[in-house]
Amino acid sequence: MSETGAAPIRILLAEDQSMVREALAALLGLEPDIEVLAQVARGDEVVAAARSHDVNVALLDIEMPGMTGIEAAAQLRAALPAVKIVVLTTFGRPGYLRRAMEAGASAFLVKDAPAAQLADAVRKVLAGERVIDPTLAAAALAEGANPLTDREREVLRAAEFGATNAELASRLGLSQGTVRNYLSTAIQKLASRNRAEAVRVAREKGWLQGLQGLRP
Repeated sequence: MSETGAAPIRILLAEDQSMVREALAALLGLEPDIEVLAQVARGDEVVAAARSHDVNVALLDIEMPGMTGIEAAAQLRAALPAVKIVVLTTFGRPGYLRRAMEAGASAFLVKDAPAAQLADAVRKVLAGERVIDPTLAAAALAEGANPLTDREREVLRAAEFGATNAELASRLGLSQGTVRNYLSTAIQKLASRNRAEAVRVAREKGWLQGLQGLRP
């Protein structure tokens, strides 16, 4: 029980960098009403850990092996809708914020936020509030929505490591003409000169959701 007599807030912390994860766990553990019950280093371990430890708040990093924090958030919302989700990021990209909210996150904060701010965000989301870094919120509004379709994002991710159109077509199960059309449309939407620049622009804006491309 916490000092107030209420049950402590049960936390799952998902972060692939062990030093960062342990530091966050230690800082949150100093709060009298918060208990970090589970820690994982992979996105694809989130749902199982949340279920087995009966947590009520999950703190998810965006960039993780196995599955991104945004993908893990969507799975967690589907599997355990009562669990509140806080997404943490090193990169303040507006596109990440939009995708995180769509995936079911209740809060979106940068990792270098003060520990007290993070703890306060945990309490607020458990109470039903949303907490968004104000700078990121303003940037997201100014940036606008992601103009790329799911298929265009998929093709750009696959093109990230320099695959030819024939290789992309084979990997994605599309014709080469269809691949060219998706790439051409994406390049135009992003006001880019070529596919490499389009990938860079989309990733910088967070419109590729932090996923890694398909390596050759």
